[in-house]
Amino acid sequence: MNENTPEPPAEQPQPGAPAEPVPAETVPDETDVKLVELEDRWLRAVADLDNLRKRIAREAERTRAEERDRVASEWLPVVDNLELALSHAPDAADPVLDGVRAVRDQAVAVLTGLGYPRHDETGVPFDPARHDAVMTVELADADPGTVVEVLRPGYGDGERQLRPATVAVAKKVE
Repeated sequence: MNENTPEPPAEQPQPGAPAEPVPAETVPDETDVKLVELEDRWLRAVADLDNLRKRIAREAERTRAEERDRVASEWLPVVDNLELALSHAPDAADPVLDGVRAVRDQAVAVLTGLGYPRHDETGVPFDPARHDAVMTVELADADPGTVVEVLRPGYGDGERQLRPATVAVAKKVE
């Protein structure tokens, strides 16, 4: 070649011609990158949905428990008034009194079914979590700290307690 002859240009890829092959392991395909990204987003969305379902289920159970507490506590004065009426009634057999007792027993059974069993035991040790002591009584035949009289029954157990039993507790005879 002579000096005036221009050198042929270095080989450049032709438009549309494949570029030099690169091993597939070294350079991820744009489609593969997009697929990994979409799969990650999908897994996160599924996890978020699962967490949302669990949270809604917990909140629904909490709401049901609060509503059950509210409705059951609204029935307590009704039960108390039925018991008050029965306490003032004569001991004679009367069909009306039997009906009132049946209604009271039914209301107590409903409260028990809702998870609020009635507590009106005497002779048990005083438990501040279940009892509200309003008076003490000196009794020679009862151990100190024992419930000797239930003035108003309590309903519920542990954390699910509508109200504690109002009681009189024995104290040491002096």
